[in-house]
Amino acid sequence: MEVIGADGIHVGTVARVKGNRIELTKKDSGEVSHKGHHYFIDKILVADVEGNKVRLSAKASVAVTMKEEK
Repeated sequence: MEVIGADGIHVGTVARVKGNRIELTKKDSGEVSHKGHHYFIDKILVADVEGNKVRLSAKASVAVTMKEEK
């Protein structure tokens, strides 16, 4: 499923749900120092699920809360 911020900007693609966090796929992890890391979004930020999209209550730029090193 695609994850989009409250501003409509693509945040990532769901890889799996781990506890209270949504883990995003590595392919959507960005470039340079962020490339190859898994990013997580707290499930409390989920505003709605519409079809194949998870819409967040936060803007894309602030939605990603944690990363897991390679």
